[in-house]
Amino acid sequence: MLTVEIKDDGKTIADFAASEKVFKTGSKGFYGMGKFKLGEKRYQVQIQMVEIGSKPKISE
Repeated sequence: MLTVEIKDDGKTIADFAASEKVFKTGSKGFYGMGKFKLGEKRYQVQIQMVEIGSKPKISE
């Protein structure tokens, strides 16, 4: 599991957990989501990190 921070002018305003995931395509990576408040507004965030080259090769 990874922790992803969102910062505003160097100050952490939110942090989210991103768990390991195998995507439908077979690629591997991390995925997380959540909500946070910035000033008076609320935001929803999704974090997707895909390992380049992790998709299984199709055998010929």
